[in-house]
Amino acid sequence: MARYIITDADKITRTDTYLVKVECADGGCFEELEPRRLFPHTNLNQYITLLDSSKKEIAMIKDLATIAPDSRQAIEDCFFDYYMIPEITEILHVEDKFGVLKWRVMTDRGEIEFSIRNRHSDIKLLGKKRLLVRDSNDNRYKVCDIANLSKSSIKKIYSYL
Repeated sequence: MARYIITDADKITRTDTYLVKVECADGGCFEELEPRRLFPHTNLNQYITLLDSSKKEIAMIKDLATIAPDSRQAIEDCFFDYYMIPEITEILHVEDKFGVLKWRVMTDRGEIEFSIRNRHSDIKLLGKKRLLVRDSNDNRYKVCDIANLSKSSIKKIYSYL
């Protein structure tokens, strides 16, 4: 059975791009664990599982807010690399050509152009403000809060939501 990591006394350190080491307050130590979000699109900071090399759950973090800041940073650093999903900050151009949407957007990683084949399944509104977009090459992009986009950007995508 997995153990819960809920105290500041449990220490998590990053040991590789996607791996962490967990030193528990009771003296237990687990190495080479992979942190993964159980709800990667809707519940980013809660229910984090820590898997060993055979993908068996060793530990669980109910909420990142309950662990020490250094431990939380180690987990977030792993997530940044693993869940590398560019955030769309501005929608520069959208064109509908023969049923394929061609988007040109500015992201937190620079300007990107991509196509979307199925607007009904590849553009998802998560909750009331988050948007997840999947292009024809299965790359993903996110908008954390639609309200933070410019009025021009919102107008360009409004009919596709």
